[in-house]
Amino acid sequence: MVEISQTLDRGLRLLEVLAGSSSGLTVAEASGVLGVNRTIVYRLLATLEQHGLVRRVAGGRFCVGFAALTLASSVHPLLRQVAQPVLRSLAEDVGATAHLTIADGVEALAVAVVEPTRTDYHVAYRVGTRHPLERGAAGRAILAGRSGDVRAEAPGFVATTGELQTGASGVAAPVPAVAGVEASVGVIALGELDAESIGPRTVRAAVELARRLG
Repeated sequence: MVEISQTLDRGLRLLEVLAGSSSGLTVAEASGVLGVNRTIVYRLLATLEQHGLVRRVAGGRFCVGFAALTLASSVHPLLRQVAQPVLRSLAEDVGATAHLTIADGVEALAVAVVEPTRTDYHVAYRVGTRHPLERGAAGRAILAGRSGDVRAEAPGFVATTGELQTGASGVAAPVPAVAGVEASVGVIALGELDAESIGPRTVRAAVELARRLG
């Protein structure tokens, strides 16, 4: 019989239990489900929280943390779910296709896209689209957030034209201070975008998404 780590096994089982609970669990509830002493459960939660794999929510409950995004692409649907209302609001406000993009190695990966409903023409930007991080507003914003250096027409966002598609412009802002997630929120449109006007709105959307993920 293969010998396993009891502590690691308990930690993984705890993550599985938390992932299966829509509202999270208290220490007592998790202890009851796992059949493990509360003190042990608390220590496991504290360790997982330190690594961003668990987060505290209202009422002393614990949920899976968003650092799990770096461990499994299966968390992408959860990220999309949280981002959808933020992107919808941005797309309708700006009148351009809004997207959430994450860093996946040396590439930028679009994980959520919302098209505006009040425009006759807009860019069709697909979930799963990839491009180098150093090209396009979305990737450049992620790099800027990584380095803490956002060079643009106004603080906090990046604007580009024609780097991914001829005639298309993009504006994006890094999503700040979310453990384990390197991402940007942006918009893309055919023709020029008024970066001075749209940039700050993109920054506000990125901050709002960070608040929801936190």
